[in-house]
Formats: sequence, structure tokens, C-alpha cells
Amino acid sequence: MYTIAADAMGGDFAPDAPVQGALRALNEFNDISITLVGRQEDIARSARGARNPRLTIVDARETIGNDESPVMALRKKKDSSLSRAFDLLRDGQARALISAGSTGAVMAGSMFRLGRIPGVDRPAITVLVPTPSGKPVVMLDAGANVDCPPATLAQFAVMGAVYARALLGREKPRVGLVNIGEEPEKGSQQTKAAYQLLSQPNPVYEFVGNVESRGIPMGEVDVAVCDGFTGNVIMKAMEGVSKSLFEMIRKELNASLRSKIGGALAMPALRRLKGVMSAEEVGGALMLGASGLVVKAHGNSREYAFFAGLRQARSLLMADVVSRIQAALPA
Repeated sequence: MYTIAADAMGGDFAPDAPVQGALRALNEFNDISITLVGRQEDIARSARGARNPRLTIVDARETIGNDESPVMALRKKKDSSLSRAFDLLRDGQARALISAGSTGAVMAGSMFRLGRIPGVDRPAITVLVPTPSGKPVVMLDAGANVDCPPATLAQFAVMGAVYARALLGREKPRVGLVNIGEEPEKGSQQTKAAYQLLSQPNPVYEFVGNVESRGIPMGEVDVAVCDGFTGNVIMKAMEGVSKSLFEMIRKELNASLRSKIGGALAMPALRRLKGVMSAEEVGGALMLGASGLVVKAHGNSREYAFFAGLRQARSLLMADVVSRIQAALPA
């Protein structure tokens, strides 16, 4: 039985989204139990009378806002839902943690409350980028570390490759270094130095060289490695392009009677495509490199997105990703 601690007070739609998402996950999977952490009366109200023997509540009276200093908030607000959830994970009362709260606070908790896997300088926010083939690309870092030394990028390559092998079944993942061109001499001094490190033979992955940002959603690599500034810009740009593209399609399909008829016929396919592109289907980003399993759900996660995050946490636990990364990295 896998026990997952869920921050019930984090996110734009808390506590309803975490509570209803947790109930849905418990109905779907018989091998997990969930501990909801937050104000007990608010959680009970959001549960709307629903009960499950594998659902428990840990009362926590405080919350951490996005406008607060992450490190200071975790230190001062020891009775916050996120702090209590990290306590459960650190003390072995939970095997994983999920929160839609402050990204900075989740990152700080992963660093300072849990600690890092030996051999990891910094945990990285790891996301899955959808591709036309249906095989997602693992991209890290997506925003945790703005500046990364070359040695840290080399660690990201190992962690991302282990993730891709454990969860996606890639036997020897193809790793690409995100750059402004494919040629080895392109890029900053940092990326050039990282290129040299990644070029050294590694039993975990196959380094295929530089990859441009346009090659990531086309599936040219299995793992895309970059610093957090670059990764966050890429991720937000792809989200914006996806939303604007669907909005343009919607407008064109309503432009005339003929296009409306065609749109009605195409609607099932468009809905499937929107589902594939939606961040809700993935559920969250993994804080890869922390000594415990931490999933950061999107701040605007609703019930289904939180359920998907719990589903992802379960899959990662079953794949034993944290132990596999620890085994692959030199301490």
C-alpha cells in the first residue's frame, strides 16, 4: 500500500480540488491510501459526506501563499498544510507528496526538509512534453534553478534518463542539450562546457548532441536538458502557443455555416487532441533529485488535474524512481 500525503490547502481551487481529486483516486486505485493535510473542517466540507477507509486527515491550521518568502514561510509556519505534509514524507508516514501550492515553497521543502539524493547538487522540476508520436519528452529543469553549472546539467541528464527508462520504458534514452543550434560550437560557455561533459560515455543514456527548442515537441530526443530559466521559457511558450492555436481554430470553425458543419464533424478529434495537449492529463511536475517523491501540481489544478497528479505519484512509486536515480549517480 502506497501512502501519499496531499496538501489540501494549496492551489487556486483548494480545498475542493485536492479533496475531490483524492476521493476519485481512491475509487480508481486500491493500492494507495491518501492523507489530506489542512484545516479539518474545510476538508470535511469539501468531501461533502464522502468517506473512504483509506483516507485520513491531518489537521493543519496555516497556509503558505504565493506572495510569501518560501524558505521563511516554511520555517515560521510549522503548522501549515505544506509543512505538515513534508513532515509526513520525511518521517516515513508517507511515500510521496503532492501539492498545488507555491512552487518556491515546494522546492524549498524538497531541498531543506527532505534533502537531496547523494550526488545531486540541485533538484530539478521535471515535466513531460507531448509529441505527435504519443511518446512524451522528459524536460528538465523547468524552472527550479535559473543558473546551472555544467556539472549540474550532467546530473540532470542522468536523472532524466532514469526517469525516462523507469516510467516511459526507454531502454537507453536519447539525451539532448537544449541550445540555439545543433552544432557543438554553438551556445554559451556554460552549454559548451556541458556539451563536453555529456559527450563522455555513460551507461544510462545516449547523448545525441544539441537539440533546438523546436525539436523537443517533435520528439527528436527522449530527454531534453537545460537550466531552469530556459526550460521555464520553453514550457510557458508552448502553453501559450497551444492555447492560442486552439482559440484560432475555434474562431475559424465558427466563421461560416460550412466551417461549422466541418467543425462538428472534427470536434471529437479536436477534443482528443486538446486532451493530449492539456497539462491536466499529466497532473504535475516531479521534483527530481529530492530524497523523497514530490509532485508539484499546477496552481490552477481542478479535480481531474489533482487526480492525475496522484495517479502520476502512484506510477512513480511503483517504478521506484528515487532509488533508481540514487543507484545511477555517484555519491
